Amino acid sequence: EVQLVESGGGLVQAGGSLRLSCAASGFLVDDYVIGWFRQAPGKEREGVSCISRSDGNTYYVHSVKGRFTISSDNAKNTVYLQMNSLKPEDTALYYCAAYQQVISGVRCGLYTYDYWGQGTQVTVSS
Repeated sequence: EVQLVESGGGLVQAGGSLRLSCAASGFLVDDYVIGWFRQAPGKEREGVSCISRSDGNTYYVHSVKGRFTISSDNAKNTVYLQMNSLKPEDTALYYCAAYQQVISGVRCGLYTYDYWGQGTQVTVSS
């Protein structure tokens, strides 16, 4: 059974940092593209960052470039999202998701993803 479990969310002041973790089970992250998405109240869910371990491709939405870093630890079958210089507008419920990679490249559109975690809340105070 494929499972994704997020952790690491919390309350932080603007300018602070958090590291989110997405622990995968039932599949190997090497064979999948893993994405981080977020949804703020009243807004649509958006792709934040995605990674393919098999070909090394990554994607970042413009608003987080230079502040967030996605990485993976194959030994732990876990994908991380390091978030630095957090802003109040980063406040959202953060989800990780996965789809099995068939062709090279990374897609960060949410309808591409087949498996989703339950989410972890990130709140950035001003």
